[in-house]
Amino acid sequence: MRKMTLLKSGILTSALLFLGASAHAADDAPDRLERAVSEVVQPIMKRYGVPGMAVAVTLPGKRYIFNYGVASKESGQKVTDDTLFEIGSISKTFTATLAAYAEARGKLSFTDKASQYWPALASSSIGETSLLDLGTYTAGGLPLQFPKNVTTNEKMLAFYRNWRPAYPAGTHRQYSNPSIGLFGHLAARSMGEPFDQLMENKLLPMLGLSQTYIKVPQDHMGDYAFGYSKAGKPIRVSSGVLDSEAYGVKTSAADLIRFVEANMNGTKLDATLQRAIETTHTGYYRVGDMVQGLGWESYAWPLTLDRLLAGNSFEMIRKPNKAARLDPPLPPRKDVLLNKTGSTLGFGAYAAFVPAGKIGVVILANKAYPIPARIEAGYRILQALNREAGAVSTR
Repeated sequence: MRKMTLLKSGILTSALLFLGASAHAADDAPDRLERAVSEVVQPIMKRYGVPGMAVAVTLPGKRYIFNYGVASKESGQKVTDDTLFEIGSISKTFTATLAAYAEARGKLSFTDKASQYWPALASSSIGETSLLDLGTYTAGGLPLQFPKNVTTNEKMLAFYRNWRPAYPAGTHRQYSNPSIGLFGHLAARSMGEPFDQLMENKLLPMLGLSQTYIKVPQDHMGDYAFGYSKAGKPIRVSSGVLDSEAYGVKTSAADLIRFVEANMNGTKLDATLQRAIETTHTGYYRVGDMVQGLGWESYAWPLTLDRLLAGNSFEMIRKPNKAARLDPPLPPRKDVLLNKTGSTLGFGAYAAFVPAGKIGVVILANKAYPIPARIEAGYRILQALNREAGAVSTR
């Protein structure tokens, strides 16, 4: 048994459905989408032993949520619209939005050096790095993760001061939590408040997200799913330096699809925030077929699944890749697919959307199953949405 929810024009209407049951709607679009999502999700859950998943989709005028399995194997609690999942590196798109909001308010410039906002970095290589190169992983080879011995703010500062670039800034992209983590930290310093407070007290409320947290409140811990390790053991993300900035967001599928919609329909937002969101879609570097924005990664649409898989491959995540600076930067476009993956030790997530068709999908799971499977699942669901929307052609 699972739950599907239909949200139309922002108004929640729900119906508890058994597999194979028809949706309560004037047409059979919900049925078609339900079948399309189930055909993608159920084999993934079976093959990779995923206990629970939530999939939310949006197309013009409608939003659907499909829930599968359990949030906790131990208690048997079902995945619902309120279930909170760790979204790992999709958190970087929120961090980028906060930094772009600071830029839109004149609190910082992306061309500024890091040491301008953290004087302790002065006279170091990282202190001379621009905020933009930190936000696009092009600082010169910062690692994917902090070394294991970097467990305090003091050790973090020492790591940054002692770091030496392997490449000239702006020549290579090397995906890095310390890179975008510092980007978010400096953005918060430019606004004079701690990052977590700015996110939870300002940005998330401005986005209208009521089920999204950095630190899950005690009265919502019952909604927080358990993730599961490769060995099948329950696990949740542990704290670390700059964890909030790099991978710390917990949210529901319902809230994350609202964030996707905000990225496509910003006219309903505060004008400054709308401008900030558009800024995160700006293309600054090209790496193969992928264009690196702030948080989001984009591809010309339509595109083939192979190209999308290549842009989210192990080589793109784990290795340095030559990057071509776009000068001037590529303005935000509608005919693109924007996406981001996210993982913690117990959770796997994916978000993708096509502004031209106003279609989008988020896939949340309480197990970190392989990224290629997530990409293919999202791509197939977008194709189904594309057919329903009738607005964008694929090849």
